[in-house]
Amino acid sequence: MKNELTDLLNPKKYNHLISIDNQEIDVLKYILSRMLLIRKVEHKLALEKKNGSILGPIHLGVGQEAIAVGVTQNLKKTDRVFGGHRSHSHLLSLNSDIHKLFAEVLGKKSGFSKGMGGSMHLFDQSNGFYGATPIVAGTVPLAVGAAIASKMQNLKDIGVSYIGDGAVEEGVVHECFNLAKVMKAPILFVIENNLFASHMHISLRQPSETVSRFAVANHIPYKLLDGNDVVAVAQASKELINNIRNGKGPALLELITYRWYGHVDWREDIDVGVERSMEDIKDWKARDPIHRLSQSMINSKIWTMKEEEEIGKKIDNQIQIAWKKAMNDPYPSKDSILKFVYSKD
Repeated sequence: MKNELTDLLNPKKYNHLISIDNQEIDVLKYILSRMLLIRKVEHKLALEKKNGSILGPIHLGVGQEAIAVGVTQNLKKTDRVFGGHRSHSHLLSLNSDIHKLFAEVLGKKSGFSKGMGGSMHLFDQSNGFYGATPIVAGTVPLAVGAAIASKMQNLKDIGVSYIGDGAVEEGVVHECFNLAKVMKAPILFVIENNLFASHMHISLRQPSETVSRFAVANHIPYKLLDGNDVVAVAQASKELINNIRNGKGPALLELITYRWYGHVDWREDIDVGVERSMEDIKDWKARDPIHRLSQSMINSKIWTMKEEEEIGKKIDNQIQIAWKKAMNDPYPSKDSILKFVYSKD
């Protein structure tokens, strides 16, 4: 398993163009535009956090867009997706409303959680996103439970649990792997291995730099691949999800990636004593999932920079309108502070 990781972990490799053979052109264009939207939304959040417009913490996943977008290509609206503290991409890949995300981050009444949760408490059940919390691994048992419920209801819906490489160090994750396997729960565990948990590199926390070994330990089928190749992510998740829907139980997808920003907010975290340098960030940016797909499409003459610029302008306009609206939205009233804490019953 370690041999599989040798090149994937080397930031100077896997910066080549990706294979788009036999892929539908319209699908590729949609995937690219969705990744562009997520990237631009998060850059906007970084800018506004730096400017002081956003008061609460934000955890950005710039550089990791291919994972959520690739997996989402194989999901249904009735599937049950769960995230964590770094879940903007998980939410937006499901076509959730940008304005509601901005409003939530700003603490406005029109946000996903009525302005009471912020960046780390997102919820959009109408689009299949069943929640994110800042408690590391806190939604993993919820995702397994949702998957088991789907099975008990004789549905073909699956659970999806996005987990970081740091979250697998929580005991509850291993209990969930075990339970999911024993119960043949229809769930896909997606491990976004960006090599860092908070500010600490995985080599300083674990005896191996892959977490797929935990799938092996629980007899769960898995795939380990480049998380910055959106086509490969879509293809691998399609195979695993088809097996899950056909009653074969849980599967795990480990994807090697890298976040451009640091653990929290807009900083790059090269000055807090971690094994992270500007050279590493530069090398990983050369593995940019958006650039690799875009250039592959341009080389195949199914895409042009002019088209990309036009889509970029449309997205920028969407973001500007959504941000302005969110800034002008009202805050929750003071008397509503306990409104969503206790059940009316």
